[in-house]
This record gives sequence, C-alpha cells and structure tokens, in this order.
Amino acid sequence: MNTVLLYTSPARGHLYPMMDVALALRAAGKRVVVQTLAAEEAHVAKAGLEHRPIDARIEAIELDDYSGGSPPAQLRRTLSCWSLRAPIELEDMQKSCDDIDPDLLLVDANTWGAAAFAEAGRRAWAMFMPYALPVPSRDAPAFGPGLLPPRSLAGRLRDRALWGMLDLTARKAFGGLNSLRATLGLPPMGRFADLYQQAELLLYRTAEPFDYPRSDWPANVRAIGPGLWAPPGQAPAWLHDLPRPRALVSVSTELQQDGAIIEAALEALRDEPGSIIVTTAALDPARFHAPHDRVRITRFLPHAEVMPEVDVVVTHGGMGTTQRALAAGVPVCVIPWGRDQSESARRAAVCGAGTFVSRSRLKPERLRTAVRQARERRSGAQRISEAFRAAGGADRAVALLDALVDDDSGAPRIAHMSGPDRSA
Repeated sequence: MNTVLLYTSPARGHLYPMMDVALALRAAGKRVVVQTLAAEEAHVAKAGLEHRPIDARIEAIELDDYSGGSPPAQLRRTLSCWSLRAPIELEDMQKSCDDIDPDLLLVDANTWGAAAFAEAGRRAWAMFMPYALPVPSRDAPAFGPGLLPPRSLAGRLRDRALWGMLDLTARKAFGGLNSLRATLGLPPMGRFADLYQQAELLLYRTAEPFDYPRSDWPANVRAIGPGLWAPPGQAPAWLHDLPRPRALVSVSTELQQDGAIIEAALEALRDEPGSIIVTTAALDPARFHAPHDRVRITRFLPHAEVMPEVDVVVTHGGMGTTQRALAAGVPVCVIPWGRDQSESARRAAVCGAGTFVSRSRLKPERLRTAVRQARERRSGAQRISEAFRAAGGADRAVALLDALVDDDSGAPRIAHMSGPDRSA
C-alpha cells in the first residue's frame, strides 16, 4: 500500500476524528490524500498531509435536519441529504481515483455514493464510523431514541419494532441510492444497517465500555477508540484565573439551533461555585449574556487544550465533544438535541461517566441537579479514558488497514474477521 485516499463528508466532526489515522499512515511511509471540506485545506496541509477538496456541489447540499419538527422528520431530512449527495460523491471519487490512483480507499460512512464506488471497484477499501453504530444487537437498544439496553423479552420486542420502523424509513430513502447501485452492478440496500456492513473493515471510533459491550458485534467492525486530533491551539491566558470547579458548556459546530442549552446552563449554574466557560460554535456569541465575571463566552476555544482544565462538560452530545471530555477523564452532562446525540447521552449515563437531561425536560433546576451529579462521576470518566487508550487508536488502525492490502500485488486480502478483537 503506497497511496491512501481518505474521503469525508462535509463535516469537521467526520474529518478530525480520522486525522490521527491519516497522520499515522503518513508516518508509516504512505502517501495520504485527504479529500474533505475546502475550508480545511490549511489545517490538513499544516499537518503535513495532501488536501483535495470535495466537490463544491456536495457542500452546497446542507444538512438541515434541525428544521424537522420531530425525530422521524429529522431522520428523513438526514437520509434525503445523504441520498442527494450520493451521485455527486460517486463522480467525485471516480475523478480522484483517476487522478491519484490510490491503493486504498478510506471512506466516510455517511458518503453513500463514495462507498458504492468503493464497493464496486477493485481497490481495497475500508469504512470509518465516527458516531454510534446503527446495527442491531441482542445486547444494545435500537438506534436513535437513546433507550436503555434491553434486559427482558419486552425490551427485545420493543427494539425489534423500532428497528422495523427505522428500516421502513430507510427503504423509502434508498430509492435513489439503489438506482445508483444498480448502475454499478451492486445489490440494493434493504435495511438501514446494510449501509455499514458492505466494507470488509469498518473502523469504529469508540470503544467498550462507552459503547455497550456486545456478544454479537458485526464481523467487519473494529472499535479502535476515538480520534482526538484537533487543529493546534493554545488555552487562553484567562483560563487559569477562573475559579474551580470549572464547567465547560459546548454546543454543536454543525448548525442545529441548540442555543437553549447555553441559555439553560447560564441560568442553572449562575449561582453555583466556580466558573462557566461557553463555546457557542455555530451560534453567534453575542446573543448570550454573562451573568457575572466568572463566565467567559466565546465562539471557539481549543477543546484539546481546555478540556483537561475543566471539571465537568455540559454538551449537546456530539460524539466528538463527549468522547474528548471522557478521554480527558472529565465527566459530562449531556442535553441531546438531535441526530445521534441521544445515543451519546445514554451511553455516558449507562457507563457511569455522566448524566443527561432530555431536550423536552430542559429546565435550569433540572440541569443544575444533573451537573452536580455528573461532577460526582469523575471515576467513571477516568475508567472510560483508560479504555479508550487501550483500544489501540491510530496505530491499530494502520495495522488493520495494512492487513487489507497485499503490498506486493495491491490486491485486497479477504481476511476472516470473526468479531471485534478487543485487544489493543
């Protein structure tokens, strides 16, 4: 394997979790081309990697799931977005392969067209998944609502019904994708989980016990722990002047109109001891007002530098923020706002590393209690931090990817994967 093409959807939350793997591949002597958001060229190039922009038409198709009036409506908007992007991704990937001639394709799970191209081709390829895995398991709840794992027949029947509804929604969205797949000679997708089981290897950016321990992991899945790369940054000088305990309040970098989390946190914690640090990300920081001088509100801070200096993180539950906090041994209080965030919230609570408050029940009093409880779960967060380190990370990913490719012939190796090797 000499050249690797890493292809991402237009989301920093999908690029940054794979930058450590890209850098490890480069350190192993591979040429690595990262095809991603055009605006990320400087960060990718500064890291010493080759940048190639994804087609501008893909970026123009906005993920507007936040405007859906209910979780099912949000899911339909999400699937529609991915379906609309798919034909352009296929063209984009074809052109990149013509130009670069990579030996290995490393493809974002949300890029349906790129994945179809990779599946139909003769190159070795793998998929990566930076959020909770939507594949049925006898040990894990149905994906989406953030339910507790099933513990009885009633729970398993509940999950079977929910998976059925999810598959029905997916099939309605798969029309364009299956037409595209047919032109490539590929079989149609019938279930939501089919999206994640076509590649011989799926690099899953988390690890047990943050994700639920399972006795029936899909054979292609390898949980390697989270990707924690971030652009270089420095903690602000004022950080160490703020009294402890310090609470970091953080919302999504991809717009989902979650400002109510910040408003509730500022009210809930205004009279608590310590200080509050708020990063507004996709939202204008000017719309929020600090209640006293122990509060700092800004659009962005380098979370990689700030996270180890705080005592609790209040978050929307994106996998990036949630796992970065836990990797630093910092407990979380999660208010899931949409997408896969209910899954992150429930996992944090079940593994003993945090608490969560549902969006529908978000009140300052309830949030204040949940933050206090979360602060008491530092030992759980530290346990998850140790598990993340033991999962192997980028070095393990490189070994797994090397196993897919015969360096002499460039042909894929069909390796037997009998389950998720939990060793590092």
